[in-house]
This record gives sequence, C-alpha cells and structure tokens, in this order.
Amino acid sequence: MAISFKVNGHPVTLDVPSDMPLLWALRDVLDLKGTKFGCGIGRCGACTVHLDGVARRSCRTEVSAAAGHDVVTIEGLSADGTHPLQQVWREMDVPQCGYCQAGQLMSAAALLARNADPTDEQIDAAMNGNLCRCGTYLRIHAGVRAAARRIASDGGREGAAAPAGRVEEGR
Repeated sequence: MAISFKVNGHPVTLDVPSDMPLLWALRDVLDLKGTKFGCGIGRCGACTVHLDGVARRSCRTEVSAAAGHDVVTIEGLSADGTHPLQQVWREMDVPQCGYCQAGQLMSAAALLARNADPTDEQIDAAMNGNLCRCGTYLRIHAGVRAAARRIASDGGREGAAAPAGRVEEGR
C-alpha cells in the first residue's frame, strides 16, 4: 500500500504494509537511524518523533497514521545541530551512553515548543516517559532548563523548537 507523508520537510511515498510501525519505516526503509528502538511497547521514549508537532512513540504508531501528515525525526530537529537543545546537550555533556538521547531531545523539543518557560514540575512531567538507563536525569533536566533560557534570550528565532504538543502513544 502506498503511503505518502512528509519526513523532515521532504515528501515521501512508501509502499509498505499500513500496519508497519513508523519506527521501522523510518529506520529500515528511509534509513533514518537516529530514531532508536528501545522497548517496542511505547514506554521508554527512545523512538520519540513528532507527528504534526505532537511527540509520538514511533514504535507504537502505524505508518498509516502518518499518511498526509508531517513527521519530524531527530535528524530534522536541526540539520546542522544548532537547535538550542542540541547545543546545550553538547555544552553540558548531558548524555552518557547516548542511546536514549534522540527521544529525550524530541520530548524536550515538544515541551519547549508549547511552553517556553516550563516549571521544574512541567519538565519532570514532560520527560517522565523517557527512560535513561545511565541515570543522567539531573543533566537532562538541567539541559532542558538551559535550552529554555537560551530560546527565551534568542527570542525563539534561531533553531527554536517546531510546534509540538503532548506525547501520545501510537494506537
């Protein structure tokens, strides 16, 4: 079945089963390896992407749900790594092993797009579904806070997060 949608601003048409997880369409068909497979049940957050601006678990989202919509992966957050979150992540050495970080960044970008000045509680709630086996939660939290300050001081112009909303599990 041909399914057409945009990925990181580029139109794609895939001839894949409609119930294929979006994760596998991105990784195996489109060769976008930044989105990671973690648990396969939508609980760890490693596979988080944006679907029309909403953070979604791509392992639980069927590719047919993307038909006619816009998907943004970690590769599309910023082509040159200048998104404030990416900058802060590097400067603060936020990741340890790094495996979960694409999902962490995508969840954080969704939060900051809808709330440029989140409270500590809002950061914790937004990031709660993203697991980090290395336990860098304090650095992740500090990174989100620092990126929010950077976006505020920049006026949201350079590399600001794309519009996004809540995290939803794919159904």
